[in-house]
Amino acid sequence: MSFILILLPVFGIFAIGFIGQKLLHFDIPNLSKLTLYLMSPFLALGTFYKNPITIDYAYLAVYIFVLCLALILIVTILSKIMGYSVRDRCALILASAFMNNGNYGTPVVLLVFGATGLHIAVILMVLQQLAMSTIGIYYAAKGSADVSSYKIVLKRVVRMPIAYGALIGLFLQLAHITLPDPLLTCIDLVGNAAIPTIMIVLGMQLAVISFRRIELLKVGFALSIRLLLSPVIAFLLTLFLPVDTMTKQIMILLAAMPTAANTTLMAVQFDTKPDLVSSATFISTVLSIITLPIVLALIQFVG
Repeated sequence: MSFILILLPVFGIFAIGFIGQKLLHFDIPNLSKLTLYLMSPFLALGTFYKNPITIDYAYLAVYIFVLCLALILIVTILSKIMGYSVRDRCALILASAFMNNGNYGTPVVLLVFGATGLHIAVILMVLQQLAMSTIGIYYAAKGSADVSSYKIVLKRVVRMPIAYGALIGLFLQLAHITLPDPLLTCIDLVGNAAIPTIMIVLGMQLAVISFRRIELLKVGFALSIRLLLSPVIAFLLTLFLPVDTMTKQIMILLAAMPTAANTTLMAVQFDTKPDLVSSATFISTVLSIITLPIVLALIQFVG
């Protein structure tokens, strides 16, 4: 029941976007561009500015990036074996390698582990944001239908402002520069608006999908990696990291989260199979009602 209560607002916001698109027919690519270029950089800036850097970041950063790269490698190998195109492979990477450990994972950790666990979840959320702002953008741009060279891919990655927002926030924190309250309020207002807007855009994208044309095999491919294989790899990684038992449990739990909604924005913006990515995001969120309690039961045995 607790999971359902956490998910109700999530699906409620999806529904707002879905109904709004059906009735009003918004321009989804432009709304996606608004969120990616204008709102998300402020979310990244505020996140990195407010959360103090500690030694925990080193271990958790290694974990986040190794997990991400391991999942990308697995998707790449399996996609080549199955003969998928570069565009398909990049869409599957977006759907498989990046988990929703922010507006979904963080409340779950707070519910299960309390305030102590929340601090770890926030650090992982920040690092995941950095991974999506760099590696995620790279694969979204690489999977674009009109990309013909790596030079174009790198140019598009460099033009994305999310990573710059994160770097500015990190610099301000490390340099001990205190932002004035009015400016910080402005950053918070715009950044906080990014999360519900991302979810609304996902709902809109679901409204224009023809479910009869959903590539079920590829969606199942992404869901198997995101919900089943990812927590297994996370468990193996925790065996080599010098962190306490609770931190290991949180790392595994967050690795089992559904696909991050931000990936839909990236897929829409670069036209990287947005129907595939958005349907994987939505279905993985629904299925997590079943998979997460199982993962929660299993991590009790992690020591």
